[in-house]
Amino acid sequence: MDSKPSADRPAQRPPTPVKIVIAGGFGVGKTTAVGAISEIQPLRTEALMTSAGAEIDRTGHVPTKTTTTVALDFGCITIDDDVKLYLFGTPGQDRFGFMWHDIVHGALGALVIVDTRRMDDCYPAVDYFEKAGMPFVVGVNLFDGVLAHDLDDIRWALAVNEEVPVITLDARDKLSVRDALLAVLHHTFRRVRTQQTSKTT
Repeated sequence: MDSKPSADRPAQRPPTPVKIVIAGGFGVGKTTAVGAISEIQPLRTEALMTSAGAEIDRTGHVPTKTTTTVALDFGCITIDDDVKLYLFGTPGQDRFGFMWHDIVHGALGALVIVDTRRMDDCYPAVDYFEKAGMPFVVGVNLFDGVLAHDLDDIRWALAVNEEVPVITLDARDKLSVRDALLAVLHHTFRRVRTQQTSKTT
């Protein structure tokens, strides 16, 4: 059967590729989130943790963690006929921070995943995107399904302004991660519209 498009049936355009970065501190759930949502087998660059690395990366709140991302995580998900998200997860340790510029280049927005048990580990990611001027959403990972702190208190602790969405997610749950990624898209589009409006007034 001829699969070529006919004159009265135009070829369907492929979805627009959109790059989203998933960032945050060590062990907050970035690799888990990419794995939960990706429609392809995710690319992971994990290495076994050594005892020395465990000391540096403070594994006290994640004692069962035996591997760590040393470059990036990669996955993708087709949102609809128009948009396909390409997901790039950053390494969480400070010593791999030199990779961030290349990973973030060309991204439309970012999801910063937060573990409220280790809030200070998430400050560098928040600071990075604020300084870069990139739209981002803070996603509080519900470890054990529990929100340990009020979202307003988390916003205050991270010192993010009111325009930055602070939401909850379960990095293990596909629909929860999907909703978080959609929040990044919606926030980015709102910000672009606001900037365009301000330029015309």
